[in-house]
Amino acid sequence: MFLYLNYPSWIHPQIFPSTPFLSILRWYGLMYICAFGTAWFILNKVSKEGMLDSESYKITEDDLFSFISTGIVFLLIGARIFSTLVYDTTGIYWRKPWLIFWPFDERMHFTGLAGMSYHGGFIGGLLGMIFWCIKHKQPAGKWIDAMCCAIPLGYTFGRLGNFLNGELYGRITTMPWGMVFPDAEKFSASLPWVQEICSKIGMEIAGRNMVNLPRHPSPLYEAFFEGIVLWSILWVSRKHKKFDGQIACMYTFGYGLVRFVIEYFREPDADIGYRIAKDTSAPIYMNTSLLNFSTGQVLCFLMMFCSLAIGITLYILKKKREKL
Repeated sequence: MFLYLNYPSWIHPQIFPSTPFLSILRWYGLMYICAFGTAWFILNKVSKEGMLDSESYKITEDDLFSFISTGIVFLLIGARIFSTLVYDTTGIYWRKPWLIFWPFDERMHFTGLAGMSYHGGFIGGLLGMIFWCIKHKQPAGKWIDAMCCAIPLGYTFGRLGNFLNGELYGRITTMPWGMVFPDAEKFSASLPWVQEICSKIGMEIAGRNMVNLPRHPSPLYEAFFEGIVLWSILWVSRKHKKFDGQIACMYTFGYGLVRFVIEYFREPDADIGYRIAKDTSAPIYMNTSLLNFSTGQVLCFLMMFCSLAIGITLYILKKKREKL
């Protein structure tokens, strides 16, 4: 009995892999379009519910489009810059910063802007929304709250895009839903620990030199928990918030918490490894200690800390205004 799954062979990063001219169209890009479309739909819905209403200003669809467009542009810029300057270890983007937004390889083959960072996108999108609110003299807390009701569900599509790319897979697992990703690191079949895992999951290794072991399908974990579950919580909470900025703080803390936990199942970038580690020699493809922290976990901890500090501050300020 096989206690693992194989990554579907019919899935390719390209939407039309056998058509040369259309091979530049990728599922990842389509998922981004779906994400932004979903965010627009939900933002429009909460606007019609009155979440953005004020006595002195009537919200129009042009305002909504301008707001979300500004956020998206800043998000993409932030995601790309953060990915190249923080996660790339070659240093090439620090030496040649013009390559950050250059979508071709050395042979002038179109590659797109491969590599986006969620945390960079978070910072960029936040700055973009604040910039728009200042420019249009709108309450930032109220508008960002509305946007945070939409972001997680759209984010689900982004993680589905990662799965369709066969990337950001998790650590080795013996769980029956573990999946063999085609591009994951392979290990020698002669290693005792590899033989032990294969025995547990019923994987045949006779006559094989290298073995591709099952991994946690962590993009699907993230799509469900950081997307659908978190969105459901925020969606229910939107009509019960006590102060402007509360939903934004809940989103930031909730995402940071869920992502922090899921990072224990997701394999860190091989060229970065752990940022903080109890055992610096610990392999990244297996979780050997809860005290080994990846880059994502460090950034998620900062998200949780900042969201709590800002949330408490906003609540105290609201109470002080009520007493005046």
